Amino acid sequence: MTQSLYEQLVMQTQMNYSQYYGVYASGKTPVKLTERQPLPYDQQIKVFAEKVKEADNIIVGGASGLSAAGGGDFYYAATPSYQQAFKRFYEKYHFTGAFAGMRHRWSSRGEFWGYLATFLHTTLHAPIREPYKDLQAILRDKDYFILTTNQDTQAIKAFLEEKVAQIQGDHRFFQCSQQCTDDVWDATEKIDEMYDYLEEHDTTTIPDAMIPRCPHCGAEAFPWVRGYGNFLEGSRYQEQYQKISDDLEHHLHDQHLLFLELGVGRMTPMFIQEPFWALTNNLPGAYDVMVNRDYQFLPQQIEDKGVAIKGDIAKVLKDVRQQLN
Repeated sequence: MTQSLYEQLVMQTQMNYSQYYGVYASGKTPVKLTERQPLPYDQQIKVFAEKVKEADNIIVGGASGLSAAGGGDFYYAATPSYQQAFKRFYEKYHFTGAFAGMRHRWSSRGEFWGYLATFLHTTLHAPIREPYKDLQAILRDKDYFILTTNQDTQAIKAFLEEKVAQIQGDHRFFQCSQQCTDDVWDATEKIDEMYDYLEEHDTTTIPDAMIPRCPHCGAEAFPWVRGYGNFLEGSRYQEQYQKISDDLEHHLHDQHLLFLELGVGRMTPMFIQEPFWALTNNLPGAYDVMVNRDYQFLPQQIEDKGVAIKGDIAKVLKDVRQQLN
């Protein structure tokens, strides 16, 4: 199968990631960064707002930091939101965040699915978080596209689904663990059913008969998301890459093409950050605004075509929204 434009970019940057894994793992980047001092925060916000105003098209890259800034902060720490959403599991196991529970060696598949159902139910039923609402306002009346590595469905709650590419999967779907089929199927009803059972019986375990299975071969199902195991890179996966590729190809020659990196960490720079850097460097009309709570990486090669804002994403988006108003 011929790879789409954006998937080709990702494959190129993945090779770089493999070569310099130790650098990325230490929280750094092998890319040479600018030696210029960053602008004061207020000026950075003005630049951000001005670039939005003049943009012909805006491509947003939303990563984990974007959802975390709005309260989706339970993945890596036992935050109050984690303790509340995973109450029974936290009291029993004292996991340090949702992903710690996912790595636990469960004594039964019923309890594994009890935990997983709680995880998925929490994200699927979360309201649209504040940073996404501010992003809605910022993008109002603009031509835009949302590329996200988040699987929590916040992006498709906030924006039209045809304007969103979820290239790392989607909590709304199951796939066959054995990949006997290219199909992915709706998981939401089954997730609610398992969660309701846990609530009704005040337990951490569902009966084996409730464990989701593939309708084609009977093998155990699991969420269609990268990171759970045998992630299916089938038709739906290719559709997500094709959506972002089509939008990008349509706007390659825009006079003002704006890339927004929101909350890209060190685990997956190859899906958003480095493709955006490469595109900004090679497209005459491109500009890249990078917002991150922990990192302020502005490559030297695009120091005249970008701004890196180190700050809380929720505050930055709110301040930009206010500046635009």
